[in-house]
Amino acid sequence: MIYESECTKIVLEMKKILYIFSWIILMFPVLSYAQTDKLPADIVLSFETGNAAELAKHFHTNVELIILEEEDVYSRSQAEQIIRKFFSKHKPSAFKVIFEGEKGRYAIGNLDTSQARYRVYILMKKQDNKPLIHQLRIEEEEGNDQ
Repeated sequence: MIYESECTKIVLEMKKILYIFSWIILMFPVLSYAQTDKLPADIVLSFETGNAAELAKHFHTNVELIILEEEDVYSRSQAEQIIRKFFSKHKPSAFKVIFEGEKGRYAIGNLDTSQARYRVYILMKKQDNKPLIHQLRIEEEEGNDQ
């Protein structure tokens, strides 16, 4: 036989579970929206593996590239060739995002390569609800021995 106090405990526990469950359901759209506003995982993987073709899929039609001492605006295909050349000279070994700006508009990361560590700045804008890279800057990080 269940006593009245035990029934009260069970009801209170059930209310707690329902409360937690309702918060999970309410927060799911917020959490999924926040995840889409981060730097796409494909971009991170492209830097880690040195895959210029995959990275170029995330370029806007025209991309401002600032790589080491060179700076200009290039078409997507020209930018891909320049990034491919950079990756062939500086083989990536790791890439880590160290900062992401508001709503995934920009990100800063460290790119470790066979020769040096580079700081990578990525500026993105949404076009047709898809984030695309409008500016990509790669600078050698000073005073950083690997």
